[in-house]
Amino acid sequence: MSLEELYREVILDHYRNPRNRAPVPNPDAKAEGVNPLCGDEVTVELSFDDGRVGAVAVRGQGCSISQSSGSMMSEAIKGRTLAEVRDLIARFKALMDIEGSLELDPDRPGAVLGDLEALQGVKRYPVRIKCAALPWTTLEQALDS
Repeated sequence: MSLEELYREVILDHYRNPRNRAPVPNPDAKAEGVNPLCGDEVTVELSFDDGRVGAVAVRGQGCSISQSSGSMMSEAIKGRTLAEVRDLIARFKALMDIEGSLELDPDRPGAVLGDLEALQGVKRYPVRIKCAALPWTTLEQALDS
């Protein structure tokens, strides 16, 4: 199996079996995002426990890219501090070549993006980058609210 096929399988798995969809009761942060170009919708809810993401919910509807990106994101941020989440957002944007570039230091904590690396193939289709980024921009809005 090629790396591209493996990445496709990871994306489809997260789309077919999305993680962390159950609503977060009394969330500490919440935001809703919409991509008007294609109609993708995402809601992100977070609760914090001792300065870390204790619970996260990512729900919505849309294409496989936006929904799988949200599922992967929800798994990646669970248990992380606010600073680590913001660092992960910056790393994801760098992976997708959004808003400039960030030097990815492999020795830095959280440097490995895991399943999120499956989304790097989306860069070949610039219109789809917004689909992959929607959950992340919605997460940023939730953190800033």
